[in-house]
Amino acid sequence: MDVQPISRHLVFYGNPGTGKTTVARLLAQIYRALGILNKGHLVETDRSGLVAGYVGQTALKVREVVERALGGILFIDEAYALSAGGGQDFGQEAIDTLLKLMEDNRDNLIVVVAGYTDKMNAFLSSNPGLRSRFNKYLSFEDYSPVQLVEIFDLFCEKAGYRICQPTRDNLLRLFSVLYETRDEAFGNARLARNLFEMTISNQANRLVSLTDITEEGLSTITEADIPGMADLQTIQ
Repeated sequence: MDVQPISRHLVFYGNPGTGKTTVARLLAQIYRALGILNKGHLVETDRSGLVAGYVGQTALKVREVVERALGGILFIDEAYALSAGGGQDFGQEAIDTLLKLMEDNRDNLIVVVAGYTDKMNAFLSSNPGLRSRFNKYLSFEDYSPVQLVEIFDLFCEKAGYRICQPTRDNLLRLFSVLYETRDEAFGNARLARNLFEMTISNQANRLVSLTDITEEGLSTITEADIPGMADLQTIQ
């Protein structure tokens, strides 16, 4: 019996920084290894890459992006923005064109739409044929404070820094406060990266006043380098 093409388009729910793009990239490689996709690359876009400002141009932009993604995954970040402009907006033209191309190329194209959970639900309900095109839904939960510390550790390891246990305990308290007061804009891994960059900047400011700087001192992050509670608003 002939193998029938199956729709594998996905919806990724979750806040920023939860790894949606990374998972989509890995998924493209997995599908290529399985022989489902012949290239296994990822093309990332958003509303600005699909919607034009004049009649007739939006469909052309969508086709160009889809052609680049053939053989791989088309990842549309903040996909809900396509339907946010209302009836007079060209976003609906982009959705209509995308739906047809998804159906025409479903044997060699996977589309992943991603964004906030509530907004994605509204997006999928904006077109009668939109929700039926997607049959897999993945929810990306926010990282816990412990996981955020582990992500911070990874940034340190890659950059050649090390932190001691008291500093790690201080980080855990800071991430716990940020986690408990989070909203839909909670940055997750991006938050950990921003905090790491601020920490490195604080360390540089501390070291510049020292007369005797050792290799160990350059590579060590202390509690004094971790931003305080007063800096929480700038960390997000």
